[in-house]
Amino acid sequence: MIRRSARRRDESFGRHAPLTGANENARAAATTAAPHVEQHTRSRWSVFLAYGLLAAATQALFVNYAPVTQDAARHFGVSIGAIGLLSQVFPLIYVILAIPAGIALDRFLRPALVVGAVLTASGAFLRLAADDFTWAFTGQVVAAVGQPFILNAIPGLAVGYLAEKHRATGIAAASSATFAGMVLGYLLGAFLPGESHIPTLSLITALIAMDAGLCLVGALRYPPRPSRESASVTSGLRAFRAAFGNRHVRRLCAVVAIPMGAFIALATFVQPLLAPAGVSESTAGLILALTMIAGVIGCAVLPIWADRRGREVQVMGVAIALTAGACLHLALVPSTPMAFLTLLGTGFVLLPALPIVLSLSERHAPEAESTAAGLIWMAGNLGGVLLTTAVGLFVGRPGIAFGVLSAATLLAFPALHWFGKLEHDGPMT
Repeated sequence: MIRRSARRRDESFGRHAPLTGANENARAAATTAAPHVEQHTRSRWSVFLAYGLLAAATQALFVNYAPVTQDAARHFGVSIGAIGLLSQVFPLIYVILAIPAGIALDRFLRPALVVGAVLTASGAFLRLAADDFTWAFTGQVVAAVGQPFILNAIPGLAVGYLAEKHRATGIAAASSATFAGMVLGYLLGAFLPGESHIPTLSLITALIAMDAGLCLVGALRYPPRPSRESASVTSGLRAFRAAFGNRHVRRLCAVVAIPMGAFIALATFVQPLLAPAGVSESTAGLILALTMIAGVIGCAVLPIWADRRGREVQVMGVAIALTAGACLHLALVPSTPMAFLTLLGTGFVLLPALPIVLSLSERHAPEAESTAAGLIWMAGNLGGVLLTTAVGLFVGRPGIAFGVLSAATLLAFPALHWFGKLEHDGPMT
């Protein structure tokens, strides 16, 4: 995707630039030097490895209490809905801070990432100040403030630290790391069930957040390479106008809002929704962990396949259809085998939609990639807030809750068609 976008810009330059003697000499020099520069451009994968650890830590904090919802409610002496707030606060704060964080990352990539790392680790340790719901909620809020400064950085890190030929792979790998963090969170809940293990879960994730943050701060001693594409838009409101003014980015926001929102709702409430069907907390945690593992595998395969064949829209269409079908099956035939079958399939096709969308946003708004990513994440988290709230109203009636998710997910098809039409007919802006 990114290479095709670069070729179009180069061809456009060739068609419209007047061929003066100076221009001809400059173009000849660029033609001679470009392969040499690309050949010797190094991708700093160590930065991406450290970033992946921190991105995983943020998502482990996000889902920390989701696989042990009922145990956490009994431990803190609050309702299941209150425990849901410990996860819901992440998408809610993301909606508020997505754009400011994206603008900060476009202008100050490394300092903004360090801020995100400090907030994440600080929030994780605040939960250990006292073993009660108030401190757990306070810590989750602080960690949630750091999350946009971390997740919005994926496209900017790809441009700053990876060679052009590696960027699509890097975006897919970084997105996979976020899902791997959810795997970790769900596995911890599955293997440490019970009220007595709630403080242990909090301590483990706090240590992971601290270590990951230190790794990233160390890796960021390397400055990012300046981006030729981002030179025209420096920062602030100009970056926002460049991203929001792009029709492709706006339509991608419409596409991603509902499917990502449905997934956030499932990740938050699937355990209490499956409990009436006889699915235990440890089994629900294992199902969610395997769902994330399937998503990580899907991210390693589907985005790269879709990029090479230009099938991004088709892959996202399949993901929407299978997610809606999975929710419908769980509404009609809730059981452990059905949950394993449907949710693993959903994870494999739905989670890769995120790196696909992020790659498309970087392709269409290379001059403000972090702000564009912020818009994408904001739309998805806004969908998460709305759908999680709707599901929370029916947490005691699982059939209705899964039915609502199925019907809502189908609403993404018109938005996907809208984007696909622009991709096929509209000029690249």
